[in-house]
Amino acid sequence: MNKPTLVILAAGMGSRYGGLKQIDGVGAHNEPIIDFSIYDAYQAGFGKVVLIIKREHEELFRKNLTDRIEKYMEVGFAYQDMNDIPEGIEIPEGREKPWGTTHALLACRGVVNEPFAIINADDFYGKDAYVVMHDYLVNEIQDDQYAMVGYQCIKTLTEHGSVTRGVCQQEDGYLSHIVEIQKIVLRNGRAYYATEGEWKPLPDNTLVSMNFWGFTPKIFEECKPVFDNYLASAIKKNPMKCEHVIPTAVGELVDDNVCTVKMLSSKDQWFGITYQEDKPGVVEKIAKMREEGIYPDNLWE
Repeated sequence: MNKPTLVILAAGMGSRYGGLKQIDGVGAHNEPIIDFSIYDAYQAGFGKVVLIIKREHEELFRKNLTDRIEKYMEVGFAYQDMNDIPEGIEIPEGREKPWGTTHALLACRGVVNEPFAIINADDFYGKDAYVVMHDYLVNEIQDDQYAMVGYQCIKTLTEHGSVTRGVCQQEDGYLSHIVEIQKIVLRNGRAYYATEGEWKPLPDNTLVSMNFWGFTPKIFEECKPVFDNYLASAIKKNPMKCEHVIPTAVGELVDDNVCTVKMLSSKDQWFGITYQEDKPGVVEKIAKMREEGIYPDNLWE
């Protein structure tokens, strides 16, 4: 069996961050989070990495990331193109925002032909998550039988603003329902979300998706009609900002009994960068892991 592939969602515009945070350095040698993710995946046994990017950013990614990785892993690119939408739908004038992570996932059609994990470029998931997902992709995964690494919501929040999370329910170790909740905030050590004009708490053990999924290429044909149907309707209601995300797509497939999703867990701590103010804390955590020997001084040497 071929080694599984790591797919990375790296085409976002970073509007809240104020720049291309996918390649913003956080390591001692200016490595971005994505560098550590690829390194962890390589050590876990992944054989290839595919970055979903905007075509105009390819040179930046090659210069700042992939040129040093190609000695160790096969590297590929998939391009999220705003024009890759169903016939009969016109892009609204002035629209710059991509169509969301479901659309980005679909950019891998014809590029990824083996079982794969997909992650966010700006999230640090921990070494154990890649080992757990690799083992699932090698030993268990089948068409329509996918997986997700879940994290406790309270451990994925930032003190610097609100976030959106795919809040999960599970039954017998499998995802039973997932709903995208916006405006989740951290207050006095608790997670709250805004609904019906008031703030309500989320239970401390609430699991959320941080976009660490395990799929086979069958997911492309399953998500395509989900995305197409959504866009045909949503573009009329919210032409400038509508977008469709992977947790929503997978939730719809689970609700319709198209697929199952096994809930995996990791012993490691997630952290990430949503706002510029999050960066110093990430730099500090990366430095500490280097001091503890979890990472070498130079990842690829």
